[in-house]
Amino acid sequence: MSRIGKKAVLLPAEVKCKIEDSVITLSGSKGTLVLNLPASLNVVLTDGSITLSISEDTQDIRSLWGLYRTKLANALTGVSDGFIRGLELSGVGYRAKKDGEALILTVGFSHPVKILPPESISFSLEGDTKIKVHGLDKQLVGEVAAKIRAVRPPEPYKGKGIKYAGEILRKKAGKAGKVGTGFGAK
Repeated sequence: MSRIGKKAVLLPAEVKCKIEDSVITLSGSKGTLVLNLPASLNVVLTDGSITLSISEDTQDIRSLWGLYRTKLANALTGVSDGFIRGLELSGVGYRAKKDGEALILTVGFSHPVKILPPESISFSLEGDTKIKVHGLDKQLVGEVAAKIRAVRPPEPYKGKGIKYAGEILRKKAGKAGKVGTGFGAK
């Protein structure tokens, strides 16, 4: 039995929930999300909480039970508060700016890189080197942040590139200096 799947998800007061068959529609102050559940999961809406249960007890369905309970909890957080993922640029001349909704990155290439946000995702900047990705869907926010980071991932020697906010980089030691006084010295 799934320990996570058994737990009820508390429904915030400002979030409206509509259940039709295996489709849950959640709408809150930030927007609306639709979650499609497998047919083998049953949804029960009681006073202020949502509970998932399984109709068949097979290994495949039990493995999805906790997953969809967590997806439901993330969707509730997304429509009420939203998700934010921070990125930082480090390197000489590395900067970001916005052009309408698009994000323009100058990260050492011969051309600027333009990234268009998917629907329900927005970018905000703090100065030239800090980017924040905002959205309702936790998975989509993470995917967009990973796409931005993949433009120029941090390199292991100086740490130049795009990294997540708070990410700790393991730096490698550079080339060792020459030992001795001259050519062929022992």
